[in-house]
Amino acid sequence: MYRLGAVVSGGGTNLQAVLDAVEDGRISNGRMELVISTNSHAYALERARAHKVETLVLSKTMYRDNSDRERDLLDALKTREIDLLVLCGSFMVFSADFIESFGKPIINIHPSLLPDFGGKGFYGLAVHEAVLEAGREVTGATVHYVDGGIDTGEIILQKEIAVHKDDTPETLQTRVMEEGEWKILPEAIAILLKDFERFGR
Repeated sequence: MYRLGAVVSGGGTNLQAVLDAVEDGRISNGRMELVISTNSHAYALERARAHKVETLVLSKTMYRDNSDRERDLLDALKTREIDLLVLCGSFMVFSADFIESFGKPIINIHPSLLPDFGGKGFYGLAVHEAVLEAGREVTGATVHYVDGGIDTGEIILQKEIAVHKDDTPETLQTRVMEEGEWKILPEAIAILLKDFERFGR
C-alpha cells in the first residue's frame, strides 16, 4: 500500500475528493498518511481529522525563511515514508532543492487548461476571471508534476469544461471544481500508483 501525503491551504475540497476515492476504492493501492497545512485555520485539517489522518501545520509565520520550512516538511515526509505528495489547493511553492531532496513525485491540481492561465498570480477566482475576460469558450482543470516552477511541470491529465455565456467567475469556479478537479485528481493518483506497481517503485 503506497503512502500519500497532501499539502493544503484552505477548504480542502480537492483533499476530500482524494479521501473519498481512497475510501470507495477508486484509489485501491494507496492511503492518505499525512496532511500538511500552510494555514492553521484551514478547514482541510478538519476533513483530514474526520478521516483519522495525521495532520501537521507548517505556516509561513512559523519560520524566518522558506528553507527552514522546507526542511521540516522534508523531515516529516521522509519519516513517514511518503511515496507521493499531492498539492490540494496549496499556496506553497517548492524550491528545486526540496524537490530533488524529496526524490519522489509531487503533483498539483490547477483550475485551467495549462499552459493557459497558469503561473504567478493565477490562483483561485483570478484564474476564472481571466478565462472570462479572454472570451474563452472552453476551460478546464490540469493535474501536473511539480518541477520547481509555478504550474510549469509535465502534464499528467486534463479535463475540458465548457464556459457558459452567463457564467460568473464564481459559477465557473464551482463547475471546474465539481466536473474537473474533483474527478481528475483522484484519477491521476490512481494512474500513478498503478505505474508504481508496474515498474516496481
